[in-house]
Amino acid sequence: MKLLIAFFALLAFSTIAVGENTDIDPELRSELRQAANLNKSFDDPYVAQVWLVDMSSRIAPYIKDPKERVTFLTIVHEEATLAGLSPELVLSVVHIESLFNRYAISRVGARGLMQVMPFWKKEIGREEDNLFDMRTNLRYGCTILAHYIQKEDGNIQRALARYNGSTGKTWYPSKVLVTWEKKYFVTG
Repeated sequence: MKLLIAFFALLAFSTIAVGENTDIDPELRSELRQAANLNKSFDDPYVAQVWLVDMSSRIAPYIKDPKERVTFLTIVHEEATLAGLSPELVLSVVHIESLFNRYAISRVGARGLMQVMPFWKKEIGREEDNLFDMRTNLRYGCTILAHYIQKEDGNIQRALARYNGSTGKTWYPSKVLVTWEKKYFVTG
C-alpha cells in the first residue's frame, strides 16, 4: 500500500512538474523536454521527463545550475543504461564518491564524479582521456562497477566493496546502499 501511495504521489508531483505550471522556469522545462527527447536510454520521452524532473529536484542542492543538472542527469542515465546499471545506483555512488564534484581528487589520486583511478587510462591505451569530463568519468566508472557486479554474480554489496577497494568490508557498500534507498530509489 505504501508503494502505491508513493507511486501516486510521485505521479502527481511529476504531472505538476512537467505540466503547464507557471511556477516552473520555462527555459528549464524546454531543456528537460529536449534532453528527454534526445536521450537514447529512455524508450518514452514522458518517462524521461518525469525521471529528469524528479532526479533534478533531488540533486539540486549539489548542482545548482539547472542546465548543468539536466546535462549531468542525461549523461548519467545514458552511461548507466549502456553499462546495464540502475541510474539511481550510479547517482548514489557519485553522491558518496564525490558529492557531485566533477573535479574531486581523492587522497590516493582518484578523479572526478565516480573517483576513477588514473592508471586505468594507461591500462586501456587512452592516456589522453580527461577523467574530469563528465561523460568520460561516468563511462569509466559505470563500466568498472558493472564489471564488478558481473564478477560478483550480481552481489551489489561485494561489487561496491571492490569498486571502492575495500573488499571484505561493508562500510562503503552500506553508505552507497543507504544513500540509494533514502535519496535516489525509485519504485515502479
